Formats: sequence, structure tokens, C-alpha cells
Amino acid sequence: MLIALLIMLREGIEAALIVGIVASFLKQSGHSELMPKVWLGVFLASVMCLGIGYGIHSVTGEIPQKEQELVVGVIGLVAVAMLTYMILWMKKAARSMKQHLQDSVQSALNHGSGQGWALVGMAFLAVAREGLESVFFLLAVFQQSPTWSMPIGAVLGLLAAVVIGTLIYQGGMRLNLAKFFRWTGAFLIVVAAGLLAGSFRALHEAGVWNAMQDIAFDTSKYLHEDSPLGVLLGGFFGYTDHPTEGEVLIWLLYLVPVMIWFLRGSAPAKTLTK
Repeated sequence: MLIALLIMLREGIEAALIVGIVASFLKQSGHSELMPKVWLGVFLASVMCLGIGYGIHSVTGEIPQKEQELVVGVIGLVAVAMLTYMILWMKKAARSMKQHLQDSVQSALNHGSGQGWALVGMAFLAVAREGLESVFFLLAVFQQSPTWSMPIGAVLGLLAAVVIGTLIYQGGMRLNLAKFFRWTGAFLIVVAAGLLAGSFRALHEAGVWNAMQDIAFDTSKYLHEDSPLGVLLGGFFGYTDHPTEGEVLIWLLYLVPVMIWFLRGSAPAKTLTK
């Protein structure tokens, strides 16, 4: 539940910031009447992402078990790739994101009679990027740990993001976004490492990945994966008490370089209000 909440909180705040920057620019430039077009783009992107997520989840439930494992593995790989790209991109592009969005809005306004639909397209693409990342990551997490707490956590995270985004836009809340994205990014990288190892586990069950399947170590005597703490760690980080050599290697090969790259050279955090 907490993973789903954190994912939707982070991605929801990113989307809220995008909409907030666009809304502020339209207001300052005297084009507030075009905000319904922005909301239309947000709505269409949300519907598309929900439809894709529901469609993939429905289809995977109708296919044989071996093929299901293949789908789980592939979705996990896609989710890790998308999440990693967005976390590292956010670190690099955060400083210029506001100017980039304002330039995009100005470009849309320059379309004359077609400026409304240009804004719809811009808002659609911006929100769809965040939404698709969330959909694939939530699907991957849910398929490896199928509990109803996941969708509940996702809804709570999204609602919290809407509230926080509104308060930031109205100037009623100060949030150190640099620190927020840094710590949530680091946490999600660890989650992604476990998800990646779990994806290769699913690919092995599907008969696709059969290398390095000897058990690396067994911690069941100390922390069984079915114990309350083991289940918690499994849901968060993909913990298993008998990982294979391949899973351990994949976990390390992903976590160490990505985390080092993410944490190095971080600039001092800035606090954002409106």
C-alpha cells in the first residue's frame, strides 16, 4: 500500500506542478479562459492511462499461467526502465522544467485560432507521460504482490497529490521539492531494484531466463519471507529468503550504479511555493 501511495504521490505532484505552472503562465499572460482546454487534456490523458492499465490487467488474467509470468516479467522490465529514466530525467531537467513549460505554452498560444487544441495536446502529453509511468509501475508491483491495499494506496496517494498541488499553487503550502524528489527517488530506486529481480524471477518461471539459478543464500531461519516483516520487505523491495545468484547479481548491478549516479552532485534543495 505504501509503495503505491508513494508512487502516486510523487507522480501526482509532478503532474500537479506541470498544470500549476501552465495555469500560472496563462493567468499572467491574460489567457485564463483557456484553462478548460488544459483540463480537457488532463482528463483525456487520465482516461487513456486508466484504460491502458485496466486493459493490460484484464488481458493478463485470461491467459495461461506460463504466459502470465512472461507478461509479468516484461511489464516489470518496462516499468523499471520507465521509472529509472524519469527519476534521472527529473534530476537533470528539474531546474529548466518551468521555463520549458512556459515556452511550450507560449508556442501553443502562437497558434492563433488553434491555440486551444495546441494546449489540449500539450497538457495531454505532459500528464500522459507521468500517468503511463505510474500505470506500468503499479501494474508491475500489483502483479508481483497482488493485494487490494495497492489500489487503495494509489487512490490515497493521488488524492494527497491533488491537495498538495492545489495548496502549492494557491501559495498556502511550502514544500521543499528538491528534497522530496531526491528522497522519494532514492527510495523508488531501491524498490525498482527488487522489482527488476522479481521480473527476472517471473521470466524464469516463463522459461525465458534460466541462467544462474543456484540459490545464493538462505535467510529463512532468520527472516522467513512469509513472516510479517518478510511480507513487508517483499512488498517494498522484492525480498525473498532464498534468492538465486542471478537475482542477487541483477539487484546489485542495477542498484549500485543507478543509486550512485542519482545521488552524486545533487544541488542544494530549493523550496517552492506558488
